[in-house]
Amino acid sequence: MQSIIAVTGSVVRVTGSGLGCPTWPNCQPGSLVPVPHPEFDQLQQWIEFGNRLLSGLVGVVALVCLYLAWKRRPRGGRQVRLAAIVLAGVLAQGVVGGIVVLLGLVWWTVAFHLLVSMALVWASVLFLHSVVEGTEGEYRSLVPGSLRKLLIVATVALAAVLVLGTMVTGAGPHAGDPETPRLNLPIAPLAQFHADALFLFLGMLIALGFALHATGWTRLMRRWYWVLVVTVLAQGSLGMVQYWTGVPETLVSFHVLGAAAVTAVMAGLWTVCGERVPVQPAPGTELPSESRRKTPATTK
Repeated sequence: MQSIIAVTGSVVRVTGSGLGCPTWPNCQPGSLVPVPHPEFDQLQQWIEFGNRLLSGLVGVVALVCLYLAWKRRPRGGRQVRLAAIVLAGVLAQGVVGGIVVLLGLVWWTVAFHLLVSMALVWASVLFLHSVVEGTEGEYRSLVPGSLRKLLIVATVALAAVLVLGTMVTGAGPHAGDPETPRLNLPIAPLAQFHADALFLFLGMLIALGFALHATGWTRLMRRWYWVLVVTVLAQGSLGMVQYWTGVPETLVSFHVLGAAAVTAVMAGLWTVCGERVPVQPAPGTELPSESRRKTPATTK
């Protein structure tokens, strides 16, 4: 859902529907929903309003996740915290979207809007992993400290790729509205910086792969790593085709989807580089009733 809402946001932008609903939280002054208006195209109103409705659905899903995490036993813990972070991020993202509209789609507000979506994709992967992992034990890294630092640096490089990508978009042709001013920088050097950052990130991934192999990576590490490499290569190829063909609208949305995919798989690689080990109770300490092992009755 976090990835889908990012893609539909790009659809709003490439169709020029960003100001189809010029106010927030209403679509038109005095009306929450689209209404016929001589200055605003009806279709563009519904495209923008549909994206707002979808953001509400994302919030409902996040709320259900928080409820289900809270309902699990033992109650509380990491799953609830992560679910709460995701829900809070979705609510904050709704406010950010309103600010984007009220400021007239200024490029840096749109860029921040997308970056928050990528952060929520990352947080959602961590939440999903916490549910699958199903333990509240102590964290133990499965890779050496030096390798974990390389993983952190690679993540920072990915963040730089995303930020530069939003700047290329800010200088590009798809503003969300024809009257919106663009980032006043030449797009060719920006695109080159964006590509260079991607090559740097890919180089770090190659180094990371050799290091993981040398330290004896697990099956899950190997799987997530190769999925990440393939996803990055596909995203880079799509970006080059997009640039060479004049940034067609359809490829913009696919490129946003690729950014979300790279972010999600990078977060997945993070999750499998560590594990939660159940805390062993001290001698003489009784386990909670849910954790007791039932033993068959014995007779003398």
